[in-house]
Amino acid sequence: MSLARNTAVIGGLTLISRLFGLARDLALAAVIGAGPVADAWFAALRFPNLFRRLFAEGAFSQAFVPVYSKTLAEQGEEAADRLASESLAVLLLITGVITALAIVAMPWINLVMIPGYADDPEVFALATLLTQITMPYLVAISVATLFAGALNARGRFFAAAAAPTLLNICLLIAVYFFGDTPTEAAFSASVAVSVSGVLQAIWVWWGSRRSGAHARLSMPRLTPNVRRLLALAAPAALAGGALQINVMVSQILASLEQGAISLLNYADRLYQLPLGLIGVAVGVAMLPRLSRLVQEDDQVGARGALDEAVNLSMAFTLPAAAAMMAMPVYLLDALFTREAFTSEDARNAALALFHYGWGVPAFVLAKIYAPGFFAREDTKAPMRFAIVAMVINIALGAVLFFGLRSMGYAGFPGLAIATSVASWVNVLLMISALLRRGAYAPSAQAMSRLVRIAIVSAALGAALVLAQANRAALEAMLGPKEVVVAVLIMAGGLSYFVMLFLSRGVTIAEVRGAFRRERGPANGGGGLPPGADA
Repeated sequence: MSLARNTAVIGGLTLISRLFGLARDLALAAVIGAGPVADAWFAALRFPNLFRRLFAEGAFSQAFVPVYSKTLAEQGEEAADRLASESLAVLLLITGVITALAIVAMPWINLVMIPGYADDPEVFALATLLTQITMPYLVAISVATLFAGALNARGRFFAAAAAPTLLNICLLIAVYFFGDTPTEAAFSASVAVSVSGVLQAIWVWWGSRRSGAHARLSMPRLTPNVRRLLALAAPAALAGGALQINVMVSQILASLEQGAISLLNYADRLYQLPLGLIGVAVGVAMLPRLSRLVQEDDQVGARGALDEAVNLSMAFTLPAAAAMMAMPVYLLDALFTREAFTSEDARNAALALFHYGWGVPAFVLAKIYAPGFFAREDTKAPMRFAIVAMVINIALGAVLFFGLRSMGYAGFPGLAIATSVASWVNVLLMISALLRRGAYAPSAQAMSRLVRIAIVSAALGAALVLAQANRAALEAMLGPKEVVVAVLIMAGGLSYFVMLFLSRGVTIAEVRGAFRRERGPANGGGGLPPGADA
């Protein structure tokens, strides 16, 4: 299928998952608010997520998909199954050992992760227990990621893209039925995280078997296939490790301000929406396609694919960024303010959301440009760029955090500023490297479209600033704040796309071409069986 079709499949299913995720976050915010229990809950998610992004969705996936695609195309099903089986055994061993060690050592690890709560035994003990409960999620989601990589390499995206919905459904059930108090809600949600990991692994394994992939459990062995994967994954793991160190340092600093961890996470939930819907969706769809084009030495096609991906992603990302910067308080207030989560919490979280807003295009572009390296089995360059970004993020974050606090302001918005600055540095380094290698050469037409998308997005942002300034009048005319924000999002989105077409930032012919089915991989794995869902 075409990049746009694959992105639509992944993005559409991600949207469903994110809607369930939004419902989950609203339910959690109403019960646990933005205080110490919320900080304990979000801290518990950070540690398994750190290793999930590092080993499962990060380094492993980026190394596995190109190698698996090439093995499937050149050596056939049996060799691809053998590669997947050997990789599964090693992945289970690594993640199992990390999980066991983390569970045992968590009381000492949290002295580093959340030092601000070391003098609050009740919250510290809760955060430690919740993290121990959620850690098995790492093993299960790593298995799910392997089978998802096999599916994506075959051009099948439905099962993997639908899997995260199970996490949000499990969390909703846990909070709704077992979350009468903040502590009970956090505890039941932590159990639901690990349960959902097992369900996701079973679901994606079943999908991969239907597609013809048959990875089997075996004893871990350092085979040539495994050594090749480890050689590719090691630099990517270091790059992912650099990014996750940023997350850890931000959390360590945020723990010094009560409620800051949860405020950053509520802002994070909103900016993750375009990142998940667009950045991750396009990036996942891009990697198998770019891998095929690079294997066929079609450099023109590979550059054109990057052009298409950048324009497609920015057409959706820039208006979202404009909305986050134009009315961050209104968005958070309408979505989260109820019961334990107050209007003051919304105003505080908005300080971070504004600065995440101008970083969102960089967050998304990083997902788009990374496949340009991974498709060529280059994981070292992204590692170098990530380390540079990490140093900038940590240094700038610490300076801004303590500098703002010394002036009597909250320090946590400085962490959001540092994250966005570092992300832009990372993206600019990626672009520079791709340009030097000739792997990326944006056409005049692509640049012209990008400029028009930016202008229309800026116009949308200006309109939303005006709308927020007249909030009282809009609520008097349309009703509650939730209704007003929903109307603004729908009306703004419709107006944006009308202006985009009128300005020829996107044309009808380009939309039709983007969704036209393209030829599949050389091995024929890109098509879907009759009656199968994409």
